[in-house]
Amino acid sequence: MNTAIENFTPRHEFLVCIDSDGCAFDTMEIKHKECFCPATIEDWELQPVSKYAREAWEYVNLYSKTRGCSRFHAIIYMLDLLAERKEVKARNFRMPEYESLRHWVKTAPVLNNDALGKLTDDPVMERTFQWSLDVNRRIAKMVHGVPPFPYVRESLERLSEFADIVIVSATPREALLKEWHEHGLDRYIALLGAQEDGSKKEIISKVKGFYESEKSIMLGDAPGDYNAASANGILFYPIIPNDEENSWKEFHDRIIDLFKRGIYGGEEMKKQIERFDKALPDTPPWISG
Repeated sequence: MNTAIENFTPRHEFLVCIDSDGCAFDTMEIKHKECFCPATIEDWELQPVSKYAREAWEYVNLYSKTRGCSRFHAIIYMLDLLAERKEVKARNFRMPEYESLRHWVKTAPVLNNDALGKLTDDPVMERTFQWSLDVNRRIAKMVHGVPPFPYVRESLERLSEFADIVIVSATPREALLKEWHEHGLDRYIALLGAQEDGSKKEIISKVKGFYESEKSIMLGDAPGDYNAASANGILFYPIIPNDEENSWKEFHDRIIDLFKRGIYGGEEMKKQIERFDKALPDTPPWISG
């Protein structure tokens, strides 16, 4: 499995980009509930409002239209929600400082630990850096033995016969290598695009030029995956959160053939995206009712 985008050479006419967490692997719940959330509460000193911090983190990363965003966007979204929650205000909780992190996220060309580690003279950035490293340590220790969703392996087998399969993920490279190798799925992958390679939009942009747009597709479980595909003018197929097995079964049984024949786009893709859009709310439950 190639990990260097600059050395990528296509072998097929078709391109299939696939997100990892929550799309190919059922890892979103364990990573966010058992790794990200405890690290966030501890490292950002949110213990006095831990209940509300947990609810905000899970909403941002699992149960809303911001699902799948990078950890650096997620921590800002989560802290913003927490700061506005009436129960938090009623406890007179003093929120941690994070404005310099907000500025970095808005202005930095790349959001990853390598870039962040160069900014640790700022105490907010140092805290963010240590938190991000803590998350990685917890994931490395906690997440293993989590298999791909049903029909993922079978789909990859079929796709690899006529398409170059590229992982497009915001997850650090080391974790992706471990997870895809652990389950023997790396044999199907032409290229691994990870957090270190830029955003999902940027990763796709670096490989799409080798293929015709109607022969290129992105599979993902989050609106950010759809946005990355749309920005690059390629097709999109959603893996619906909480209905992943049926999504993969339909992809394996029906959509692969439509894609290969060049007739997936149009009304079929529109119908899939409409289902996807209805699956995730854009207002927190403590606000909407």
